[in-house]
Amino acid sequence: MNPPIPGAIPASPQPPYYTGLLLAGIALSLVFWVRLARRDRRLLWIWLAALLGAFVGAKAVYLLSEGWRDWGHPDTWQRLAAGKSVLGALLGGYAAVELAKKQVGYPDATGDRFALVVPLSLILGRLGCWLNGCCLGRACDSRHWWTLQDAQGVPRWPAVPVELGFNVVALLVLAFLRRQGRFPGNLFHLYLIAYGLFRFAHEWVRDTPRLLGPFSGYALAALAVAALGAMGFWQRRKAEGACE
Repeated sequence: MNPPIPGAIPASPQPPYYTGLLLAGIALSLVFWVRLARRDRRLLWIWLAALLGAFVGAKAVYLLSEGWRDWGHPDTWQRLAAGKSVLGALLGGYAAVELAKKQVGYPDATGDRFALVVPLSLILGRLGCWLNGCCLGRACDSRHWWTLQDAQGVPRWPAVPVELGFNVVALLVLAFLRRQGRFPGNLFHLYLIAYGLFRFAHEWVRDTPRLLGPFSGYALAALAVAALGAMGFWQRRKAEGACE
């Protein structure tokens, strides 16, 4: 979630429903992992590491991508506190899980568990963005049936509904693949690849500052997410081939 643009809904304080949906996503994943932790308590530590890593990564990518623009505003600290990035959360959470698994000595794959929890949590988070009026698409020249108006009545690309729809489709596809027993241990890697490529393409119509030529910081982070997923997918398949 990024603060709304100047002149739209204020970045601070965040509406209660946004915070509520964010907490609902965290609570949902906690309930799921507590049930798993009954079999192995190390899984709870892995979840805690994922949560911490996600928050750190979400804040870091936001600050690098657009948080630097907030300096000098009367509500600088509120804006910096509110800003966060889904892409950063994926990168930070993934890194934290891998480190935690090594620390607690957990050898098995955990990605298939995250593959269903993450898109469901993001669906709730994007609902909060929609209600909050943030994470906007680019302004359009004229109103079409598919545009959404911001707080100032400007027609914009429906960035949040499109991303929400992507995660709904991703959740259904991943649930089907898991039910069919396809790509065991690699479902989360598939999600990272798909989401990273989707976000890279979607950045061209999102209202985000350009950091490197025509690319936003989020576009670069999206490529990193896709590359991380591809690398993890390849390593998993390579390990499976060595065991055959």
